[in-house]
Amino acid sequence: MSQTTLTRKKTRSGQKGRMTQPDALELVNQILGNASNAREFLIEHLHALQDHQGYLSFANLRALAERMNLPMAAVYETASFYAHFDIVRDDETPPPAVTIRVCDSLSCQLAGAEALSQALKTELDPQAVRVIHAPCMGRCDKAPVLELGHHHIEQADLSKTLAALSVEMFEPEQVDWQSLADYQSLGGYQLLQDCREGGESVDGLIAMLEKAGLRGLGGAGFPTFKKWQFVRAEAGPRYCVINADEGEPGTFKDRYYLEKSPHQFLEGALISAWAVDAIGLYIYLRDEYPGVNKLLKAAIHELEDANIVEPDFYPT
Repeated sequence: MSQTTLTRKKTRSGQKGRMTQPDALELVNQILGNASNAREFLIEHLHALQDHQGYLSFANLRALAERMNLPMAAVYETASFYAHFDIVRDDETPPPAVTIRVCDSLSCQLAGAEALSQALKTELDPQAVRVIHAPCMGRCDKAPVLELGHHHIEQADLSKTLAALSVEMFEPEQVDWQSLADYQSLGGYQLLQDCREGGESVDGLIAMLEKAGLRGLGGAGFPTFKKWQFVRAEAGPRYCVINADEGEPGTFKDRYYLEKSPHQFLEGALISAWAVDAIGLYIYLRDEYPGVNKLLKAAIHELEDANIVEPDFYPT
């Protein structure tokens, strides 16, 4: 994909609404650099701005809309939909530099999340640290859980949190994941190679999926082989989208497998994309998995370096 940094456009006479501030546009361009302005990168760009300042100002949202040539309404609606984006209007005071998000899902509530939240609010200066509730963090087996910056504290209590805060432990925890070399040493990506070289057929894989009874786990239980057939019957171009969002209490299996064997997941995704003749593959990953986000990008770069995928097949 082409990468372009846009400069501020001329304001048309009589244009309504608040205009983009030159300094805001300059800051947005500085933060995003030569990143693509394609619409599918909107959420990624919002994350970059949020991480840089700790919130999303209206001035920066307007600048981002101008840079990406998008309506302000589209940018605002996207940012306001997700709990991790903090939108600050022109007349509002930005939040403190540090935010602690305490999971308020059923598992964490039963494990004492509300009491922990109140203890943190009592102990900490609200001008320096903000304590708020947040949706399920996919760590229900280690409740209660909180997120300090992008760092998760499992089986959290007041002392653990204060200790992490004292050393500014804000980044995602390190994850020991299976590398490309280790995965290939066990036969990894051989099936994908067979598919690409004609050793395996789409019809053969569809028959295998039908016999296995593989179904979606989103509630409907839709058979995977039928989904492949329906998608293949539609006119192209086609895209493959993987939903890695599991926000219901008690669901954290996806995070476990993504952390332990990301290449097993990526090979399955690539085979699915091959089977439906997709020209691109998108992975939707929830905000609560920043460590997985980091390792998946590293795993994808391994695939690119090994020429297993083209650089733009996985937009990152």
